[in-house]
Amino acid sequence: MNKYNGIINKLNEEKSLYELNKIEKDESLFKDIYNDLINLQNEVDNFRIEKYFSGEADGNDCFIEINTGVGGVDACDFSEMLLKMYMKWCEKKRIKYEIISIDRDEVAGIKSAIIKIMIKNAYGLLKNEKGIHRLVRISPFNAGGKRQTSFTSVDVYPVIDDKINIEINEKDLKIDVCRASGAGGQHVNKTDSAVRILHIPTGVVAECQEQRSQHQNKETAMKMLRSKLYEIELKKQEAEKNKNSLSKGDNGWGSQVRNYVLHPYKLVKDLRTGYETSNATAMLNGELLDDFIKSFYSSSNLDILHRK
Repeated sequence: MNKYNGIINKLNEEKSLYELNKIEKDESLFKDIYNDLINLQNEVDNFRIEKYFSGEADGNDCFIEINTGVGGVDACDFSEMLLKMYMKWCEKKRIKYEIISIDRDEVAGIKSAIIKIMIKNAYGLLKNEKGIHRLVRISPFNAGGKRQTSFTSVDVYPVIDDKINIEINEKDLKIDVCRASGAGGQHVNKTDSAVRILHIPTGVVAECQEQRSQHQNKETAMKMLRSKLYEIELKKQEAEKNKNSLSKGDNGWGSQVRNYVLHPYKLVKDLRTGYETSNATAMLNGELLDDFIKSFYSSSNLDILHRK
């Protein structure tokens, strides 16, 4: 209510300025009022979305995990395209992010990657990115210039803070330490610093190799493990409430949530909300991701949100 009242007060102030300036007709003041209203509109748009963040972890930071699916080298390249899309989105919005791990393919692109997004409501904003993403294009790795379809899965889970209790029994963990692989700085391939943690009862795995010490990697991997176990518990609760709840599905044909078509035409379309854009280049540059996020919270798509 404080935020709502603050918006109303700002709007009333702008109205008062406008009425006063109708007499003076100061063009520079009119421009200032116009710019203030644009900023206020953005604030209202964000507030309209935030009011649906009722989950206990919606306000938390989040991890985005990308795993290559069907499609060979093209799929690995697509995975890297998605990773860059999220990173560019962060950079354009001045959002802090951290690369947790990257497993690069021998030919091109990446097999998998995990990044941490650090901003208020990160999980609430990005949780609808989870699912299978599908790319259709002329393959740059095919000498025959044939059209190629490839798939990549995106998973999003919240960073769990001390307010949310997730109990983990040390006896249920299998912790492996190994040498970090791939490019990543002077510490990579020098010491056994990479950490991989297996939660035996669920089979959930968390690993980290990007930090400089084994202790830091273990600490980050444990945070990721807690986040993944929390997400599993959430899904169990949602499944009980709704037997027909949506799931991520198989990492391949027929289960995608968003299509990225670069040939024979250009179109990015979310199959859950129907929102689409023909400016695929801007989308992959992170410029239009906000529009897809907002589409989940439009009045016509709120039933999808409730089902999820």
